[in-house]
Amino acid sequence: MDAPLPTNTIAVQQQKLAMTLSLSVGFLMLAGKMYAYLITGSAAILSDAAESVVHVLAVAFASFSLWLSFKPADPSHPYGHDKISFFSAGFEGAMIVFAAFFIIYESIKKWIAGLQIENLDVGTYFVAGAAIINAGLGAYLVWQGKRHNSLILVANGKHVLTDSWTSLGVIVGLVLVMVTDWLPFDPILAILVAINILWSGGKLIRQSVGGLMDEGDESIRAALVALLDKETKARGLAYHELRHRNSGASLWVDFHLLFPNTTNIDEAHWQATEVEAVIKAAFPVQTTITTHLEPQDGHDRTHRALKDSKE
Repeated sequence: MDAPLPTNTIAVQQQKLAMTLSLSVGFLMLAGKMYAYLITGSAAILSDAAESVVHVLAVAFASFSLWLSFKPADPSHPYGHDKISFFSAGFEGAMIVFAAFFIIYESIKKWIAGLQIENLDVGTYFVAGAAIINAGLGAYLVWQGKRHNSLILVANGKHVLTDSWTSLGVIVGLVLVMVTDWLPFDPILAILVAINILWSGGKLIRQSVGGLMDEGDESIRAALVALLDKETKARGLAYHELRHRNSGASLWVDFHLLFPNTTNIDEAHWQATEVEAVIKAAFPVQTTITTHLEPQDGHDRTHRALKDSKE
């Protein structure tokens, strides 16, 4: 009987499987939507197909990013490769924005040139099927991403859900055209869909920039403060200089612990290790903690002297 795989290995396999599924379904959806566009000539369906082209490109990059993020730290990247997650989210957001502008351009171009649409019923069935499949896939990817704290999977899942909403908007436009026989409903709905996904892409880019700039998370800081207040009070200690950063798949924390001057180094190290263990257990993601041990009396004087020596 084979030995069970470690939990972290299972998590990695689940994330890779989710990304492979996303890429495979992306190609399938692209083929279906392109066929629907070719038989209808609909600007709205073209917009949906364009979104799928972008999705396939974005997922390919996200798949590479996921692989790279799992590589361990090395001499050239001593903190690991997690931050590729933010590049991936930014790339996916940029691709969504590009698709939105392409959709708007093509919709206006077709409107001006003269609208010719046919086989709307068959095209609508294809788009509806794609919307249902993408809704299920997107929800699954977001769930897996949040479960494993993977920004790459969450961003990809949101993109797939955006694709599903795009398809839903296209369906509304096609149904309106079939009911009213007023062809401009087709490009109008395509443009409205483009504006919606433009907003979604912008949010992904904003999240990417925030992560690359080590933007703080107030909820994480509040949780850290609550934990440190409780643990240091129970041990008669104090702390300051608390900092934290999210690398995309893990959390990095550092702070100074202040001990009574009579504490020996073994005892100080043991108490610091206990505090670190409590913090690590409180967060569901891999957490790396660095503590700087200081005496309670005289630490301010030491810091001031060091600062003055550098000026």
